[in-house]
Amino acid sequence: MKLGLFGGSFDPVHLGHLLVARAAREEAALDRIFFILAAQSPFKASAASASANERLRLLRLALAGDTTAEVDDREIRRGGISFSIDTVRAYGKEFPGAELYYLIGADQTSQLYLWRESAELARLVQFLIIPRPGESIAKLAPNFRGQPLSGFPLGVSSSEIRRRVKSGLPIDQLVPAAVAEAVKNNRLYL
Repeated sequence: MKLGLFGGSFDPVHLGHLLVARAAREEAALDRIFFILAAQSPFKASAASASANERLRLLRLALAGDTTAEVDDREIRRGGISFSIDTVRAYGKEFPGAELYYLIGADQTSQLYLWRESAELARLVQFLIIPRPGESIAKLAPNFRGQPLSGFPLGVSSSEIRRRVKSGLPIDQLVPAAVAEAVKNNRLYL
């Protein structure tokens, strides 16, 4: 079994996230992909803009009906800073013998050696690297295994969506319709 682990703040989840997940499933022949909502990233100083419960609700709305993707809230339940190695170890115990693939942004490839217990992480997972339009992908550090994804690069970010909401600009076509409606109805990111 081949499992994809896609961690992030998803603040909010957008179509770029969903397209990247689809590309990962297709290009790496993943059986399932888990969207793992981070409580607090060790690399982002500030807390998320929306609460954990709101981000979790938006993620569930975005993935409703997708039988190949699941929402995983273990890092939210665990609380504190979310370290990938802890989550990867948990998946290794839950799914012994499964091949684990971890999705990361191209901007993180040169920083992997800074991640907690990076040598162990390199041993346990292969990385699927998410390209950003117009940016080159740095090579993985020695001992890390992985491949860049080629499909569906979309130049949209959660921070841009938050800016658009705050400025009163539309976000439809950038997020699933249910997510756009929930952001509007709950006055998120204002």
